[in-house]
Amino acid sequence: MHNIGKLKIWNASIDLCVEVYEAVANMPNDERYGLSSQIKRSAVSIPSNIAEGAGRDSSPQFNQFLNIAFGSSYELQTQLIISERLNFITKEVNEPILSKLDEIQKMIYVFKENVNKK
Repeated sequence: MHNIGKLKIWNASIDLCVEVYEAVANMPNDERYGLSSQIKRSAVSIPSNIAEGAGRDSSPQFNQFLNIAFGSSYELQTQLIISERLNFITKEVNEPILSKLDEIQKMIYVFKENVNKK
């Protein structure tokens, strides 16, 4: 079991989640239950699955939840790119978010490798 508050990967994904919520706040109202909602779910899924995995008793269980978080990060990346292409999110807002997401994806990958070694 891990102390999630001390996990850099969890804290970074929480920060990203907040930024994503702020970015989609100005999306059109008709997207509130469409793409905007899906983006929020994907963003929340990343730190949530890291936290759930950290609370598990074994490394294989933790690894499974890291895999889910990893998948959610790619889902979020795709949705953000779609939002930019639809002009729901500007490139200026999206680029820093995608850059942070890329860093989190790298962190998850390395963290998974370390969990697998245990």
